[in-house]
Amino acid sequence: MKRLAVSLAFFLVLSLGVGLAVSGPDFMDWGVAGGLFALAVAGEGFRFWLRHSRTKKHDSSGV
Repeated sequence: MKRLAVSLAFFLVLSLGVGLAVSGPDFMDWGVAGGLFALAVAGEGFRFWLRHSRTKKHDSSGV
């Protein structure tokens, strides 16, 4: 869980930085920042699901 929190915090800061860099000095581009962070959350969720399904598959194979 600690790795997940660190990874999501890193991607949050990165997406906010990209949103600020894309928008310029006027305002934050929340669409870009939110989209990038949503993509990072989906990727981390997929990685967690893939690891969890492999663990279940490995545990159920032993009779």
